[in-house]
Amino acid sequence: MRARGMTYDTGFVVDGRISREYFDPDVVRRELTIIRDDLHCNAVQIIGGDPDRLEAAASAAADLGLEIWFSPYPLELDARQILALFSDCADRAERLRQRGAEVVFVAGVELSVMSRGFLPGAGPEERVAALLGRPERRAEAIGELGVRINAFLRDAVIAVRERFGGKLTYSAIQFEQVDWTPFDFATYELIRSAEVADRFRDAVRTLAQGPKPLALTGFGTAAYRGAGDRGGRVLEVVEHDPETKAPVRLDAIYERDEAGQAAYLSELLEIFDTEGADSAFVFLFALPGYPHRPDGDPQEDLDRASLGIVKLLEGRKGQTYPDMEWEPKAAFAAVAERYRE
Repeated sequence: MRARGMTYDTGFVVDGRISREYFDPDVVRRELTIIRDDLHCNAVQIIGGDPDRLEAAASAAADLGLEIWFSPYPLELDARQILALFSDCADRAERLRQRGAEVVFVAGVELSVMSRGFLPGAGPEERVAALLGRPERRAEAIGELGVRINAFLRDAVIAVRERFGGKLTYSAIQFEQVDWTPFDFATYELIRSAEVADRFRDAVRTLAQGPKPLALTGFGTAAYRGAGDRGGRVLEVVEHDPETKAPVRLDAIYERDEAGQAAYLSELLEIFDTEGADSAFVFLFALPGYPHRPDGDPQEDLDRASLGIVKLLEGRKGQTYPDMEWEPKAAFAAVAERYRE
């Protein structure tokens, strides 16, 4: 693959709350250096909902010579709010590009289920159910969604290209039926589950034969046994605070399986590389709010459900990197090995 990437989270924003409480520019720069030097990445997808944080992290990545996929991540916003966010971030991405950085602008991720107005429903689960819940009209509903998504993306492309002179893409779910004509990459959130495992490789090969270079984002799994079989449902084992929506505990005891997470990522990277993908971005480096709690109730060890390749420690430093409050999982070494090759 041309771009060997990692996804780096600066904090998801929903209803004014941000998932990453602490954002220290020195820590960000150190982590991005580790991503470049120890994970052997040459590209990083910077995601989040705060434009200032996105620009700060992307600037640090630019200083390190990494290719930047600048990815504002709209959550529960309507079309007007999304376009305002994209316009702001496009200006910021262009400033980085003018400095000489290689920047790709990502005009949204899974908008149909993550934002308001494309499908009925108060959240992602309700929206997917509304789309797929009636098999007799599923094809019609998917076709209607594709019309709405592509109409919005045409507006988004105009807004971004007025401000940004670099390459442009969108991270799609396949059922959104995106028209890739105005984009430079065809980018999919491509997650393997048990239901599609037998045809996953063939699907990647088919996508890679399209007219635009293929990029894969959103793929990852957690460190509990059987997580890889769940695909996009991997976080359904987490119970959340009804008020703050913050993760609280797991809904049962799940056996820690770091080896399973590592094997899953290694297998997908091998498929993407050998079947012709241009770029891949592991999801993700660290997931704030999911700390590793090895000594207490296993249902409170939220890291077991984290898609991060490092486990976050609470109030203490790690051993592998004594200046960082996390420790690599087995998946860290698996990704590094694949990218080193």
